[in-house]
Amino acid sequence: MKKIPTILLLCTLLFSAHAQSPADTIPAKRDASLTGRVVSWYNSHLNYGTVTLLMAVESSFIPFPSEVIVPPAAYQACNSDNPALYKTDSKIVNVILVILVATLGALIGALVNYFLSMILGRPIIYWFADSKVGHLLLLNSEKIKKAEKYFIDNGKSSTLIGRLIPAIRQLISIPAGLAKMNLGVFILFTTIGASLWNTILALLGYFAHGQQDLIEKYNDELKIVLWGLCILFVCYLVYKGVKASRAPKASPEDLETPAE
Repeated sequence: MKKIPTILLLCTLLFSAHAQSPADTIPAKRDASLTGRVVSWYNSHLNYGTVTLLMAVESSFIPFPSEVIVPPAAYQACNSDNPALYKTDSKIVNVILVILVATLGALIGALVNYFLSMILGRPIIYWFADSKVGHLLLLNSEKIKKAEKYFIDNGKSSTLIGRLIPAIRQLISIPAGLAKMNLGVFILFTTIGASLWNTILALLGYFAHGQQDLIEKYNDELKIVLWGLCILFVCYLVYKGVKASRAPKASPEDLETPAE
């Protein structure tokens, strides 16, 4: 929940930057960080290929926020001055194309995690997470344990639900690979979860592109929907908390048995 304001702030800043023509946008000062340089490069090379590439990176064990990938792409897909992303006169179709390639990239990155985990096994994965390289990638054994526990508690459906949860979404494919989860089911659930997340991000970009009148028109309805979603989310957390307190304690070793 704490990540939501950050997401909205990032999207707002990015949309403001992209509201100008790329030729007219000259950054006063480049971000010296690696993420900042990648974002700067991405903003200058927005196309379906770069969306797929960076979403694959974001969905693997390399930390990179999807919040700076999908919304700007969806925003520019509505801009007829951007031929790299604006393919038809229908903005909706263009945004759907962004969602599709972003989901493809997310699936590629998730499969990288899945197969690496399945091939290397738990000892090497945990060793790597606690290595200097792992720490540079913002990994540690506690994060892997958290993802494994979530997988144990929720089973194969965690690869769908987990794609919507910060701090879990990028790593949930690791315990799935360790458990040798059925590949077809993994691909199906990962695709559904990733497409839901990418749709949310893409809609931010779509509505930011001259859709303020529509938001104002359905302001009351949107409030009702948002309140309903909040209530459902709270009920879900309560349900999961009660279920977890009543369930027997599980051990990560249980994941050695292949998931069906």
